[in-house]
Amino acid sequence: MLRVTTASLCTYCQRIRLLLPPSASASTVNSYNKRLENQHTVDSLYELSVDIRKIRKFKGWVLSESSAYVSETADLLRDMGADATVITRILETHPEAVLCRPEDVASQRDLWVSVCPNRRELMSIIEKFPASFFTLTHHSNQRANILYLQSLRLSKRIIGKLMASAPQSFSRPVERNQEVIHTLRETYLDLGGDENNLRIWLQKLLSQNPYILLRPAEAWRDSLGFLREQGFSTEALLSLVSSLRASIAELQPEGMRQALAYIEGALACSKEELRQTVIRCPAILYYSLPTLAGRFQGLMDVGVSIEQVKESPNVLELTTQIVLYRVQKLASYGYDVRSGSLDVIVGTKKDFEMSYGKLHLRQQRPLFNPVAPLRSAEE
Repeated sequence: MLRVTTASLCTYCQRIRLLLPPSASASTVNSYNKRLENQHTVDSLYELSVDIRKIRKFKGWVLSESSAYVSETADLLRDMGADATVITRILETHPEAVLCRPEDVASQRDLWVSVCPNRRELMSIIEKFPASFFTLTHHSNQRANILYLQSLRLSKRIIGKLMASAPQSFSRPVERNQEVIHTLRETYLDLGGDENNLRIWLQKLLSQNPYILLRPAEAWRDSLGFLREQGFSTEALLSLVSSLRASIAELQPEGMRQALAYIEGALACSKEELRQTVIRCPAILYYSLPTLAGRFQGLMDVGVSIEQVKESPNVLELTTQIVLYRVQKLASYGYDVRSGSLDVIVGTKKDFEMSYGKLHLRQQRPLFNPVAPLRSAEE
């Protein structure tokens, strides 16, 4: 019975193969129970050196759509300055682009040109964020939001970055973005900010955190209200908002309460000392309780003292693995962090390399002449 069934299935597959055009792919034949691919789309993409297998694996449905505009999309990208390699990369990354009507893509191009300094920069943005550019829905909302942000005298570069990184904020009604910007303005002025510097402050926040506009205005009020209750001054709050790149709107009061309570207990500090610690290391508010507890315990395990953490609270921004690596690296140069400042291990990888590099250079100086010039590698 099994042999009969198998033979029947093979015969059926052979019949399907005979009915398909010679250029049909093996994938299409073997997947006879799925939607047939649009062979014209496949051939057109192949001519552009697009990896068809990659598209089949991740977004095969695109190849089955009855209407596609492969050559038209490629021509539009070429007109904007894209070479063959860039076109191929864009279509592999975001094959849905070929499903967009050429007239809609042309309208989108004209809209983006209004906020991009030149065609070259526009093409660079499209290459990095093709999904943002080829999202053609809510065109009227996009235009209204662009006009509104331009009315705030924000630079074209900032607006272009927002459109690329957070396209959702441009697809929604302009009134919602106006509400968030109004809240940001109120926050800045209420915290002692200068009206003359408001535009620069807004541009900095929007550049650092393009998703600001997607945060509800109420979230700002809730987070700032909680921190005011904790005794932070207006000057400190403005510093926190700026330091956290406006991520403060993402924080929940309960999560911040747990973080503050843990740090207060772990460092055995007063309320005022706690506030100063947070100002020096705002990320404390952002980390979850398990993360803070794990990092603090990791510091204790390598022999760091509580007083050292108080003096350099930014060390809590590092994972336990990074701390352990840096401590061991310094130990190989004869530097014991337990008897010195933790400032030498905080910061980015580049900051740390500069710090231990200086220690290593000092170690190479002749002990009998501490001020002798260093030998260069070429000597």
